Parts: sequence; structure tokens; C-alpha cells
Amino acid sequence: MILSDGEIYKLLKEGSLQIEPLDKIQIQPASVDIRLGNTFCVLEDTSNGIIKLQDEVNYKTIVTDKYLLLPGQFILATTMEYFKLPNDLTAFVEGRSSLGRLGLFIQNAGWVDPGFEGEITLELFNANRCAIELQAGYRLGQLVFARMQEAALHPYAGKYQKQKGATGSRVFMDF
Repeated sequence: MILSDGEIYKLLKEGSLQIEPLDKIQIQPASVDIRLGNTFCVLEDTSNGIIKLQDEVNYKTIVTDKYLLLPGQFILATTMEYFKLPNDLTAFVEGRSSLGRLGLFIQNAGWVDPGFEGEITLELFNANRCAIELQAGYRLGQLVFARMQEAALHPYAGKYQKQKGATGSRVFMDF
């Protein structure tokens, strides 16, 4: 069941769902607006031009309030908000249609597990022929919450738990 604004307010008030910082105008009828943080990561080129999933890759981290996303460029960004989800709540990250119509693709692999705590790393891609200026604090998408039938037996405790700032891939830890 997708949560309504009333249920989101209730969970925030009782403290089982935590979102900081949060302005009440971010709470929509069935979601919470997420804003762009000020940390960006750009994947550094490898010496042979090949990314091997079992190897750690390097990122250049940039902290700035404005970032110019070039045509065809892919970067990681972060939400301004820090989230703490209870063990019976999951969430989906959805981009804004208005930004998609400009060629800005927003993703985070689409899913936030129950029990997750941290800022959400977003994958941004500019599919336009023009550069897009990104600004910290700008409303980039929304988080849609869904209640599970029961709490997860094994809530999220993975390699991205309590992340802050744009966080690069840790897929190499799978090996």
C-alpha cells in the first residue's frame, strides 16, 4: 500500500520515519519531494578503458552548490535529505516529469530497502544536446513510500548503510 500524506505525517510525528532536513511543503499527496544535495561524483577513467566489476574504481568528488551537467554526461549526486526507514517500509525514487522532458534522467536503481538509513545516491544522466545547470536544494524527484505486510526479517544492513554524500559503486565488495 502506497502511503498518503496523512500517513507520512503520522510516521514522521511518531519518529518511526525520519527525514532531515524536511520542510512541510515537500510532503505531497502520496510522496515526499527530494532535493539535490551539494556532493557530486564523477567516475574517473581507467587506464585501459575497461571497468571490471570485481575491481574498485575511483571517483572524483566535487562539493559545490552548482554543477553543469554536460550533454551525454553521467554523474552521481546525493539528496539533501537524510532518511531513516523503519523495517516495514520501503520506498521508490521517482524523477520529475518536468526534468525528464529536458533530458535529465534521474535514477537510484529505483528502490530503497526497509531499514535503510542515509542520504540517497542518485544517478543522473543528461540525454540532451545542451548542458543542464544543477543547483543544490532544487527539487529533483520524489520518494514514494509503501508499507509492507510485515516487517522485514532482515532489514537493510548493506554496504551503503548510513552513507552521506554521493557514494560510488561498491560492487567490488560482492566478490
